[in-house]
Amino acid sequence: MITTVTDVLSLLVAFSVIVLIRRSRNGGGLTGLAHRARLARRRRLRFDPAAYGLPPLEQLDARRAGPPPPVYRSKEIQAIAHAAWEGDWRPAAAYVEAAGRDWDERWSRMELLQQVMEQDDSWLDAWLLVQPDSCEAATLHAQRLLHQAWAIRGSEYANKVPADRMAAFRRLVPASIDAAKQAAELGPQDPGPWVVMVTAARGAQYSHEQFRPLWEGLVARAPHHYTGHWQAMQYWCAKWFGSNRLMLEFAERTVGRAPAGSPLAGIYVHALYELVKRSGSAALPSSAAAKDLLVQAARSLDQVPEGDERLPRLRHLLAHYLNKAGRYEAALEQFRLLGPWCGAEPWTKEVDPVAAFDFARGTAATKAGTTAGR
Repeated sequence: MITTVTDVLSLLVAFSVIVLIRRSRNGGGLTGLAHRARLARRRRLRFDPAAYGLPPLEQLDARRAGPPPPVYRSKEIQAIAHAAWEGDWRPAAAYVEAAGRDWDERWSRMELLQQVMEQDDSWLDAWLLVQPDSCEAATLHAQRLLHQAWAIRGSEYANKVPADRMAAFRRLVPASIDAAKQAAELGPQDPGPWVVMVTAARGAQYSHEQFRPLWEGLVARAPHHYTGHWQAMQYWCAKWFGSNRLMLEFAERTVGRAPAGSPLAGIYVHALYELVKRSGSAALPSSAAAKDLLVQAARSLDQVPEGDERLPRLRHLLAHYLNKAGRYEAALEQFRLLGPWCGAEPWTKEVDPVAAFDFARGTAATKAGTTAGR
């Protein structure tokens, strides 16, 4: 059963992580260090937000990346969670089925049910017992095994993980792949099991030759699957089984393939974020073509429906990297679209996210129009 309001709220954004910042909007709740940081940034850069179509500093809100989901969605999720935790799996099954062949939406709903399972997964066992041929239930089981594997292993480096935990991890990851293969046989057209396999490939330490058939199987069923591409980008990054070059090449191709209305081009800004985490800002591509690619990604994201919950976090990263690239007019447009919301990376990595966001948007505003042809 739902034990706290937080349990319900944690489900509202499906696969995104809500960062709760315990700071007031006007600096009254800041630590002394954070407050001084905000004042220092404001002194370095003075601008009138209203003159650029931006909300005032006092309205900036670091509690969320973007506007909250509609009330009807929270009620729907609450009802599904309640039913599942009471042992009724049928609303969960209907919730997934209602997505039809919108594979991104279908996967988003599967990820939400994964969160429901973290509280109590006995309802999934009941579903599997009644409908052993359900691809959706079988895929959720494969997801469950993979999540259990990583929960046991933890996030430490491999040489820091106790032997018994690593042994359990190495047993569960292949088991999740086997379960996903069985799910794929139950639903030959469903890309969901292939997303699980692509995700599990890192933990299974698959070589490039082993990974490629999984990737081909996924894109054959859903060529523009957002989460599938994000997981593949992780596989190709330097910390796993690729390199900075392979990751960026994959992400660059993804921008060109993004269809209208899809957030797929946002994979490129995720790749840049991964690149900076590993190699620092100096590693960012600096060619004119790389900067133009950011503008292309921005144009692609402009076609995504505003209600897409993935969009705000992508816009925050995009605004940041457009600023870094000197494409200030394009960055300013992202800040206008974001409005007062600043509870997302990269701002939340700073002592004072509001100050960091305000300084970045001020930079874009005051420098827009001064770097033509750059």
